[in-house]
Amino acid sequence: MSVKLTTRQIGEVTVIDAAGRITLGEGASAFREAIRDIAAKGSAKVLLNLSEITYIDSSGIGELVSGFTTVRNQGGVLKLVGLTKRVQDLLQITKLYTVFDVYDDEATAIRSFT
Repeated sequence: MSVKLTTRQIGEVTVIDAAGRITLGEGASAFREAIRDIAAKGSAKVLLNLSEITYIDSSGIGELVSGFTTVRNQGGVLKLVGLTKRVQDLLQITKLYTVFDVYDDEATAIRSFT
């Protein structure tokens, strides 16, 4: 199974719920397109919920960085919530944990945008 993305609004924040695998190929490209679409629509506050991600490879990590850059270049902010142990470990190993704003729960993450 590749990644399944669901988008919802909470106030001014666009929340993307990701489930499945972000890997080279279909998963990474679907993820990339979703982020670009949201940025193109002018969403300045994006929260990426990764609590249902079962696997992410280097291509998926690259797409996280690409999404972060895309949103930031549009004048917005992308934050992460609900990292699984595996994703958290990968972000720490790659030293990307310091790049992203990461939150444990959605309510705290939503409040951080104000």
